[in-house]
Amino acid sequence: MSSHIAYGLDERPRAREAVPLGAQHVVAMLLGNITPPLLIAGALGMATGETATLLQVALFVAGLSTIVQAYPIGPIGGRIPIVMGTSFAFVGASIAIGSRAGLAAVFGACLAASLVEVGVGFGMKRIHRLFPPLVTSIVVMLIGLTLIPVGIDYAAGGVGAPDYGSPTNLAIAAVVLVVTLGLNRFGRGFLAQASILGGVLAGYALAAALSRVDLTAVAGAGWLTLPRPLAFGLSFEASAILVMAFVYVISAMETIGDITGVMAATGRPPTTGELRGGLVADAVSSGFAALLGAFPTTSYSQNVGLVNFTGVASRHVTAVAGGMLVVLGLFPKVGALFATIPPAVIGGAAVVMFGMIFASGAAIFVRGVALTQRNLVILAVSIALGLGAELRPEALGALPEGLASFLSAGLVTGGLAALVLNLALPERALQRTVPSGETGHVAMPGSDAYDASSTQGTSEHTPTPKGP
Repeated sequence: MSSHIAYGLDERPRAREAVPLGAQHVVAMLLGNITPPLLIAGALGMATGETATLLQVALFVAGLSTIVQAYPIGPIGGRIPIVMGTSFAFVGASIAIGSRAGLAAVFGACLAASLVEVGVGFGMKRIHRLFPPLVTSIVVMLIGLTLIPVGIDYAAGGVGAPDYGSPTNLAIAAVVLVVTLGLNRFGRGFLAQASILGGVLAGYALAAALSRVDLTAVAGAGWLTLPRPLAFGLSFEASAILVMAFVYVISAMETIGDITGVMAATGRPPTTGELRGGLVADAVSSGFAALLGAFPTTSYSQNVGLVNFTGVASRHVTAVAGGMLVVLGLFPKVGALFATIPPAVIGGAAVVMFGMIFASGAAIFVRGVALTQRNLVILAVSIALGLGAELRPEALGALPEGLASFLSAGLVTGGLAALVLNLALPERALQRTVPSGETGHVAMPGSDAYDASSTQGTSEHTPTPKGP
């Protein structure tokens, strides 16, 4: 996938290019970043002013953590082009804890349990072998597959919208998709690199012409507001901390998949140092978010898809996006303007980006995994269980409510299946390989390719250059 790289990891585009390329990342993640706090605030019956505070701090923390991923502070940050945002994985647990014990208990649990992911990050060198390309490629593919329905919902107008699936919404999403593909395939230079932004602008213009853009919220938003630490307080409950700790483990798996997916765009897997720094930044930023009254952050998969689609893998561009998010968090009126982008516009771009996440995971599997019967069985079972749980959560209805809710996330069930099966099925337990006429290239048992698959993900790769 490195053949189409426009800007490498450490290359600096000129400001006139870096700014719109960074804005493209902000547009891609904005609705996703504000949706989790909206869902939690709605479920807990929070007042409008409290909800606005949650949204503001979510943008501010997302920006800071994105900058730290690009320009690390000591061991915090991976020096990678990752965009951070509020995690969907914690929504269910936050609502359950908040309904019972209040928002202070939610933030206390998020702060205390973040130490679990810090431990995963610093232990990455020892546990790296648990996440070879076989496991991480499946996680990346599941991220894309489980997000595609979300993209379709956006394209249709958003879940619960009275005009869900209307021809107007679908037409707006289609315009975004067509313009994006056209610019990416036939545009030159910057036009191709900013194809997602071009598609979103075209869709936004069409939505405005159709009176689908409401600027009322912009007029009512304030100009400057600083985040207020401990705005919702902190309290610590053992049961809440245990629940959040488990969610952090799953979030860590997703982050490993995202880092692997974004580095695949540069033509290589991530180093142990990049994974360690990325995970530690994920955890520390989540703990910091709790202190400011925001929910945990994580790497954003749609931006991984954007990097793979545009070929702009510069960490300096994602740092620009982080700076924009900080500004949005400080100036609510500017953030309110971004929030006027209709869901159908985001959906048209999301279809491409989420599909590219799946494609990058498939590329990791094809390039880094021997096509033995064992590996194909693990792929098949993990994807089947992940999609089955995601599409038919009612099949788990007889399980205890908490367990059913946890396993109904396809990324959780499929990711855990890949992890467990990779450990449980010995590398040479299934010696049969698939005939080459059926799958193309096959690594035979005993061959160099086959032996390499048993040590995937355990070696260091080319060191990342020092300096921001």
